[in-house]
Amino acid sequence: MTAQQHLPQISTGTDYESLAARFRPIFARIAEGAVDRERERTLPSEQIQWLKEAGFGAVRVPREHGGAGASLPQLFQLLIELAEADSNIPQALRGHFAFVEDRLNAHADSSQQVWFERFVAGDLVGNAWTEVGAVKIGDVITRVSRKGDQWVVNGTKYYSTGSIFADWIDLYARRDDNNADVIAAIRARQDGISHSDDWDGFGQRTTGSGTSTYKDAVVDEVNILDFATRFKYQTAFYQVVLLAVLAGSGRAAVRDFSAEVRKRTRIFSHGNAASVSQDAQVLQVIGKASAQVYTAEAAALRSAEALQQAYLARFGTDSERERQANIAAELESAQAQSAIIDLVLRATTDLFNTLGASGASLSKALDRHWRNARTAASHNPVIYKERIIGDWEVNGTEPPYVWQIGGGSKQP
Repeated sequence: MTAQQHLPQISTGTDYESLAARFRPIFARIAEGAVDRERERTLPSEQIQWLKEAGFGAVRVPREHGGAGASLPQLFQLLIELAEADSNIPQALRGHFAFVEDRLNAHADSSQQVWFERFVAGDLVGNAWTEVGAVKIGDVITRVSRKGDQWVVNGTKYYSTGSIFADWIDLYARRDDNNADVIAAIRARQDGISHSDDWDGFGQRTTGSGTSTYKDAVVDEVNILDFATRFKYQTAFYQVVLLAVLAGSGRAAVRDFSAEVRKRTRIFSHGNAASVSQDAQVLQVIGKASAQVYTAEAAALRSAEALQQAYLARFGTDSERERQANIAAELESAQAQSAIIDLVLRATTDLFNTLGASGASLSKALDRHWRNARTAASHNPVIYKERIIGDWEVNGTEPPYVWQIGGGSKQP
């Protein structure tokens, strides 16, 4: 099949302002309660339901199948706007959009009409990949096996981001019969599955990133997917969601600190003006942070364009072009990661220089911006990504597309 034959059924983009206008009123409602949810650690179940009912989870689905046909840069621009309202929510939806992307890529070989209809109907997908404890690098404890006339899943997953809000689970496991690594797409609301909100991080505390357990949870055979067919730019995709979280956290920090400076009446005797809002040094801090966040957002969207090129290449006939597009997607997401982390962490730290000790007030919850950014930045260790970039620049070494975490051969 040619790229032209597929063009009507792929997502090349839409009018962004019209698309965003559908969701901005919801983003504003989400932002109104963000501080209270932060203080009380209240999961944003209601807020995610608003997005679900508005069709947010289907923005990447092709228009011909009922979605918005958004490009990847448009998706990530929306996620940045959503992250400015509440940075926990785009991370909670990270697994959903990754599974949607996988089905979009699978559409190159076989119709994904069933899944597209589910997404358009509002179904959301959670994530269950990571195992901790005794699992060693390269091993998978969670298993898919036959039980009578059914396939079932057994195991425990951690950092199950978004699963507590989801209708389906994108679960990484290993088949008992042939030891093949697979994705089991299973219904989230069934006997044998439990979700716990036990993530104990100091930031991103309402993403639903807790423990999930599976005991003879049923999976339809048609939804046991060979992991080898997973979309190639998946690691880069997951990373760029986190970059959107970081950029949105930075935007929210600039917004909130600017508002505090604007209304502040107390000044220091050794300051520069009769009001803080006119103090040149304070304005410089705000201005620099704004520029840092602007650059972070620009870098995130540039890396999203590389993802879009990898997506488009999937529907062509030039395998080398597709390989190069996937290399670029991985490298550009890593380059953006390295730059954005420094920019946003610096901005969310230095902004406290505008307010003095009152900025540390728990009632203001301004610290959440740094904590959330620091937590999002801790995923996918940047030190390794920087080494991988350097290895490409110096030696032309192709970056890894899939990697795992687990116990090493040497234990303390």
